[in-house]
Order: sequence, then C-alpha cells, then structure tokens
Amino acid sequence: MPPIHAIPVLLIALPGLLLLLGKAGSWKRAAMLGWAFGWGHHVIGLYWITYSILTEAERLWWLVPLAVPLLALWMGIYSVIPALLAWKARPGWPRALVLAGGWVLAEFVRGWAFTGFPWNLLGSAWAFAALPVQGAAWIGTHGLSLVTVLLACTPLLGRRAMAGGAAAILAFAGLGVLRLLPEEPPALPVTLVLVQGNVAQEAKWREESRWPIFRRYLELSRQGAEMVEREAPGTRPVIIWPETASPFLLADDPEARRIAAAALPGNGLLLAGTVRAEWGPDRRPTKLFNSLVALEPDGQIAAVYDKAHLVPFGEYMPLSGLLPIRVVRGGVDFQGGPGPVALPLPGLPPAGPLICYEVIFPGAVVGAERPGWLLNITNDAWFGISAGPYQHLATARLRAVEEGLPLARAAQTGISASFDSRGREITRLALGETGIALSPLPAAGEPTPFARLGLVIPAVLALLALLGGWWGHRRQVLGRRTSPSFTT
Repeated sequence: MPPIHAIPVLLIALPGLLLLLGKAGSWKRAAMLGWAFGWGHHVIGLYWITYSILTEAERLWWLVPLAVPLLALWMGIYSVIPALLAWKARPGWPRALVLAGGWVLAEFVRGWAFTGFPWNLLGSAWAFAALPVQGAAWIGTHGLSLVTVLLACTPLLGRRAMAGGAAAILAFAGLGVLRLLPEEPPALPVTLVLVQGNVAQEAKWREESRWPIFRRYLELSRQGAEMVEREAPGTRPVIIWPETASPFLLADDPEARRIAAAALPGNGLLLAGTVRAEWGPDRRPTKLFNSLVALEPDGQIAAVYDKAHLVPFGEYMPLSGLLPIRVVRGGVDFQGGPGPVALPLPGLPPAGPLICYEVIFPGAVVGAERPGWLLNITNDAWFGISAGPYQHLATARLRAVEEGLPLARAAQTGISASFDSRGREITRLALGETGIALSPLPAAGEPTPFARLGLVIPAVLALLALLGGWWGHRRQVLGRRTSPSFTT
C-alpha cells in the first residue's frame, strides 16, 4: 500500500493465502485464516491511527496499545467472506476467480457497513503514478482490486496464466497510454493557491495558539496572492485553506471574516475550512458542523458546505448514551450535512467539496449534479509523519480518474496537491512542509464510464468472477463424476 507500493509482494501474499486455504480441513479453519490475513493487512496499513491518539495522550493514553489491533480485528472480519468462498471452490483458476470476486464484494461491504471505511482498497496499490490507475476510469478502484487479486494469483496457475497476466498488464498499460495521450483542454483563467499551514494537531486548539495560527494562514494567503499576480497575471486567485484551518468560526464571527477578507485581492476568493455552529438562547452551541466557507473580498459569505460523512468516534460518538467513554471533546457531536453537492461559487465552475475522508468513498463523491472540479480539504495532522497522508492522497488521485474531474487538495500538514481529470499530478507540497503551491484549474473531462454507472461496473465484474469460479467448480465436479472408472 502507499507510500511503499511494493506490488510484487502480492505475488507471494495472495498465492500463500490460497495455499493455506487449500490445506484448511474445515470451514472454521478457513475462516480463521481469512481473519488472520485481514488482521495483518489492516494492523500494518492502519498503524498511523496511533498518531491521532498520541495527540491527546494525557486523556487517551490507554487506547494506544489497543486501538489499532482491535480495529484491525474488526476489519479483518471482512476477509472471512472471500476466504470461505475460496476454500469452498476447487483449486486452480476457479479458486482464484472466487477469491477475487469475494474480495471485491467484501470491499463493498466494508465501504458501506457501519457508515463505511473503504480505506486501503487493494486497487489503490497502483496509485503511485497516473498511468497504472487509468483503468479506474472504466472499472473503478474496486475493479482494480479485482484485477490485482487475479494477477497476484497467476503464479499458482501455471506458465500460461502468468503469460496471460503479463499480457493483461501490457493491455492495461496500453489503454492508459491512449487515455493520457490527448491534450487536456485549456485551463480556466483561475489560479488555485493551496495553503499548507503545517500546524501540529496538539497545538491546534490551544487558546494561546489561535492568533498565531490565524496570522500564519493570513500571511501565507497574502504571499500566494502576490505570487499569482507575478506568475499568473490575469487569472483569478482562489485561496484554499485546509479542513478546520481557521481557529475562529468564520461563518459566525464577523470580525474574523473582516480580517480574513482583508488578505484577499480585489478579485480573489477564499475557500476555508472552519467549524460552524448553531447557537442556543444562552449563546452555547447546540449544533456543530465541519464546514467549508467561501468568503469574498468584501467579507460576505458566498457559499457554505457542511461535511456529510462524519468520522465515528472522531466527530460524533456512536451509541453515545450507551458507551462509557467520550472521545469527542466539548460534549457536542458534529452534525452531518446534506451529502455530495455541486457547490455554486462566484466566477468559478461549481465545486464538489469533500472534507477529509469523504474523498475515500468510490462512487459517492458526486451528487445528482456533476461539478466542474473536486475540492478536498483535510486535516491530516492527525496522522503525523506516517503512511496515512500518502494513503489518503492516493485515494484522492483515484477519485479524479474515476470521475474524470480535476481535484485540488489542501491538507493541514500535507500532502497538498492538485491533479488533472486523468489523475496527473500538477503540483505538490511535501508532508511536514509549510508553504503555498500554485496550480491552474484544469477543465473537467468527459464523464467516464465509471462516472456514468458507478459501482455497478465493479459489482457486475465481481459477480461474473464468482459465477465463473462456480462454473469451473461445477465443471470439475461433473467431469470427475462422468469419467469412466476401471477396476481390476
């Protein structure tokens, strides 16, 4: 998985799983093997969650040795589905097909059950460059997972299967080259200014840090506007702050809005991550929202988007009346917004805002109206200097390819980046860097097959793989029953 992308390891891992399943004497043994395999996959892939706990170690220290192993135990349950299906199938290509189809169906369930957590889908292993992920425009990341499992199993299926796998890789590469060859349409007369304040999570909400943090973002915004004037004159500067970058509630604080607007040039626009509140009669917040606010140079709010897909235990407490612990600070859970929208912005194509991990859900980032671009603001400071921000970035690139839409991403501590509608990286700010990066706003591409049909495509492919494996299984069984027997 990102950032290592050691894809050849799959040629050992998945055939090893199939061999172990072939020797499992019972369904219980097969289920435990699948669970153990899934646990190992997730405990290593999600180790960075420990960093988020360490930002409040004085309060949550007891979770440090428990959180990742226990979460991985839960996530590992999803690997039981493909393991049992593969165990039941006949050895050879039927078992490989069933494992691939079952793996993708398990990924579907993982992305939906209990609000969903489709992190580190197997197909994201290819997101180290634009070329290997172009297939996502047709079959989505889940489809790439299906292909990945099948390719990884070829060492068990003989030389002809390995040759077929190599041919499939070349075919995918050729299709990717063909998709990348046409020139992009001319960029819009807009320059995006990605602002990366690099504020450590443990310092973010301290009272004495509010003004220094706000001043840092204001100064970086001014520098970005000046750079646009020098390097891209005649374009409109659109300054983008990450998720909850503003330590003040911009939608509710006229003075903070006035100060922020003063940093904008006359034709500028600020898209800022901020907390938004609704207030009770006693001036206490009754509702909190994780929001994106569009602010014009006169201090007026042009648009607001409220995050819809909230993080359990991070932004709200599931079963809060029953569980004895409280992870969310302040005693008020965040409220969810209406879901994917095409947010109208003055002088810009409508944006598809995605706050934090809303970007990890394939087929769920665009609503009924197709936006002109995707905007992902996130606070990956929770992840520390770890694999987490790289994994998050990989999902953003895949969403751009799947939907055929350019994507801009501003992250608190990195990695901030922008991609065109085919997933080619335009600009990047490294993890842990403080600074700004300029990017044009590419035009949207034509809707891809995946953008038109969504998860239907990989779902049909997964079912076909399962049916193909079942047909192969039945054929082998019937062949043995009808073959003549000889006795002496």
